[in-house]
Amino acid sequence: MRLNLRRVRSIKSIWHIAPSSLPPSIRMSKHCRSSRILAALLAVSGLEMIACKQSGTNAGDSTTPSAAVQAATEAASGKKDSVQLPVVAEEARDGDLVLRVNTTGLIRSDAVVKLSAEVGGVVLQTPVRAGSIVKKGDVIIKLDPYPFELAVREAQSKLEEAQQRFQEAFVPESLVTGRGPTAEQRRVFGIKAGLAGVRLVLERAQSDQAKAVVVSPIDGTMDAVFVSPGERLSSGQPIGTVVDTRNLRVEAQVLEHDLALLHAGGEAFVTSAGAPGKEMHGRIEAILPLVDSATRAGRAVVRLPSGGQLRPGMYADVQLESVRLTHRRLVPSRAVIERDGRPLVFVVRDGRAQWTYILPGRSNGIDTEVLPDSVSGVIPVNAGDRVIVDGHLTLTHDAPVRITVLRDKSATGMADTARKSRTK
Repeated sequence: MRLNLRRVRSIKSIWHIAPSSLPPSIRMSKHCRSSRILAALLAVSGLEMIACKQSGTNAGDSTTPSAAVQAATEAASGKKDSVQLPVVAEEARDGDLVLRVNTTGLIRSDAVVKLSAEVGGVVLQTPVRAGSIVKKGDVIIKLDPYPFELAVREAQSKLEEAQQRFQEAFVPESLVTGRGPTAEQRRVFGIKAGLAGVRLVLERAQSDQAKAVVVSPIDGTMDAVFVSPGERLSSGQPIGTVVDTRNLRVEAQVLEHDLALLHAGGEAFVTSAGAPGKEMHGRIEAILPLVDSATRAGRAVVRLPSGGQLRPGMYADVQLESVRLTHRRLVPSRAVIERDGRPLVFVVRDGRAQWTYILPGRSNGIDTEVLPDSVSGVIPVNAGDRVIVDGHLTLTHDAPVRITVLRDKSATGMADTARKSRTK
């Protein structure tokens, strides 16, 4: 470092300057004249030195340069401690640690109905279009009813003719003898008159008339409508597709060595790109029996709650409950970091981040179990302690911090208890 000669000369001249002529920031009593050089250096560098107090001191007391340096250091450290770093914290808690099997799955609907025309005819109306929400019984398409009405009237006319022939077969004889036909005679007369055949024709005509109006068999949403008014349909031609978007399930692929860990009724946590930032809770409905010989994976069916943003055909990330470890001391997994190869968490106490070495146990990626110390047998983190989960990667021990967000996990713990009781 180069020294400014003018400043050095001015420092030397301080020895011969009277105390009353010095600036107030470095003015000293006669008992502190031994510190003139240090005071000058502090003044040159832009720092201020607290002068020796005359009140409460003896005539023989003096402030040494080392004491002045200590005072300046303490002032600087006080300014440093006044800066509090913003952090995010969560509370450690006691609860159940649910270990999970991570996998992927495909979202499916309980009902995807492909509608087709059961009778041929000309399309008269199409009240719905793709994307329309329909209820069970709502009209999808309506064919021209006139041809079907003609078929019904024709069949009724033939039935009346057959009934007339049936009566002519036994009424004259009954009038002569005074006795009606037996049951066997009525059956024979009915066959000769063709009653059974014309009744079937009438039933078919009435059925076709009912099928001329196609209705939705379920509550759902129209995925597609393939016809338009004025179009002539043939029997069996596709009309559209209606999808149940409320009753959804996820068919998750599970490797064969993980199948034994799962059980029906276990919890499932589902996330999907179709519902960003949202985690849905479901239940394992069934473990399907077949295992794919190529992928060596079985399937677990997860029932999802009704509603939401998910749609059939989406891919989903699924976490399936495998083992539940009860009564554990838990901290957020994001709070656990390493220093010098040892895991620790930062616990906020009295506005300072104090690192606490821990012995981590099992983790599900969200919560991590904290085990008792191997020497003392005491768990170093207590339930309710605020541990830092964000802003702690570059912290030092005992650094002043300010909690900007404190995430309360007591509600989560209560939810775990409720889910546990329902499982039992």
